[in-house]
Amino acid sequence: MSTTEEKFKLAGLEMKYFIPISIILIIAVFLGKLPSGMLGAFPIMIIIGGLLDYIGNKTPIIKDYLGGGPIVIIFVSAALVYFNLIPAKEVKIIKDFMTTQSFLDFYIAALIVGSILGMNRKLLIKAAVGYLPVIIGGVTVSLLLTGIIGYISGYGFVNAVFYIAIPIMGGGMGAGAVPLSQIFGQALQKDPTQLLAVMVPAVALGNALAIVSAGILDKIGKRFPSLSGNGKLLKTQDSEMSKEKEHTPLKYEELGKGLLLATSFFILGNVLSKFIPIHAYALMIISVAIAKIFGIVDEYYEECCAKWFNFIMKNFTSGLLVGIGVAYTSLKEVIEAFSPIYLLLVATTVIGAIIGTAIVGHLIGFYVIEGSITAGLCMANMGGTGDVAVMSASHRMELMPFSQISSRIGGAFMLLLTSLLINFLL
Repeated sequence: MSTTEEKFKLAGLEMKYFIPISIILIIAVFLGKLPSGMLGAFPIMIIIGGLLDYIGNKTPIIKDYLGGGPIVIIFVSAALVYFNLIPAKEVKIIKDFMTTQSFLDFYIAALIVGSILGMNRKLLIKAAVGYLPVIIGGVTVSLLLTGIIGYISGYGFVNAVFYIAIPIMGGGMGAGAVPLSQIFGQALQKDPTQLLAVMVPAVALGNALAIVSAGILDKIGKRFPSLSGNGKLLKTQDSEMSKEKEHTPLKYEELGKGLLLATSFFILGNVLSKFIPIHAYALMIISVAIAKIFGIVDEYYEECCAKWFNFIMKNFTSGLLVGIGVAYTSLKEVIEAFSPIYLLLVATTVIGAIIGTAIVGHLIGFYVIEGSITAGLCMANMGGTGDVAVMSASHRMELMPFSQISSRIGGAFMLLLTSLLINFLL
């Protein structure tokens, strides 16, 4: 058994399977025989994603500071389209699968419903009453500071807040920049592709700066011991907040139940959006959070949703990122978005998150260093991979449950906040 586990794999496959599948796909593309819909899109996206994910996670600097596999998958996939290295027919198959066939919505439904229902209920409630205000403090200072610098520099207050600060603080790509581009696109009647081209570099650079900042905060904590809890977040720590829910062994029928519940919550969000002027994603988040807090869904079915989310996340995330690169990321517009003021606004966003969480965290009873790392930097990084990198850089892996609150609940909060702000500012 041990020798099988040690064999080199891509996309979870040994080379004796990965290579023949890749050859079959290349031949199908060359002959114009790649099927449309998910039959063609799934294999080509998963194979490309598996290869690029490995490259990104092994490339120095990129793996340590820029998000590793996810960022490489998105940008290289976009480059393959930009340089016409993927034929137009196959590009259309992937674009249609992501957009008109709604694979992106399908993934986001699994992500949001499964991650919230899969959380420890007490953790969610405590996060709402204690941890969430610290997150809000970081978000508020970050958005205001970035908006003011954007206004002074001529970039624009609204542009700086909506296209740079909010995407960075929004929880990464799949749960942040991508659904945000959909929300903005609907409100502004713009192509989400154009909006995502500005957001993606901001998210990548914000992730890099968050990781570097984590190491700096660790050093500041050593220099000024009164600011640090040495891995302890609260000055009066509650051990219940650190408990993660344990899952039972998987039964295959549970995946089907999780699928049905996740898609039903998504549909509920769409129904409610007909009566409430907020984006369907945000209404789905509110519905799931209410169901979780008040115990409306039985624990067994919550577990089904969590297992469905984990199945989708572990098997399809790399493929989804290929789809984001192909369908939603214009490399030409990404290149045009870069400028010195753009880089300054990214830095301002991360610094604002640190300052805001430090102030509010201190007032609530958090240690300044730990509060800034978990509620600030783990909002500014790229979700799960960013959490691991930030916790590692700050030598505080024991705070991972709190970083998960930032990535899951904080990211959902940003989608909700954006849906509300967009009605007032735009």
